[in-house]
Amino acid sequence: MSKIQLPAVKSQRRPWNRGRLVGQKRPLLPKQVWAIRARLELSGNLRDLALFNLAIDSKLRGCDLVRLMVADLVVGDRVRERVSVIHSKTNQPVQFEVTENTRTSILACVSRPEMIGCAFLFPSRFHDRPHVSTRQYARLVHDWVSAIGLEPSGTARTR
Repeated sequence: MSKIQLPAVKSQRRPWNRGRLVGQKRPLLPKQVWAIRARLELSGNLRDLALFNLAIDSKLRGCDLVRLMVADLVVGDRVRERVSVIHSKTNQPVQFEVTENTRTSILACVSRPEMIGCAFLFPSRFHDRPHVSTRQYARLVHDWVSAIGLEPSGTARTR
């Protein structure tokens, strides 16, 4: 029985990940964190500032971060100092401390009139979605990193 050898077919399209750094990126340096935080404070965007500060404090995955409820962090008129959240991927509880700067930004974000009656800490603008999507969160991180002059893909780092 003979094997039929077909000619090799080469794809004419360029692979989407050629030349890109995919996967986990390098962590931000402390001066880069402060640069992003300062830009968000100056812009007056309370939601993004609270989201960024909470992401830095909690080190949660994006999917867990966007699903945080107001009741998880806010009790009455103050924000908890220590929060416990169940990871969606591992179903394991994780505790983290919320710094004073983050508590202030979360309280300012939650105190806005449009947040009255919202169950999620970071609600979506669209009515069919309860909270900000993980894709939108990734876009925000991309914008924050670009705003301080870093390459978002992580391939070339600016100093």
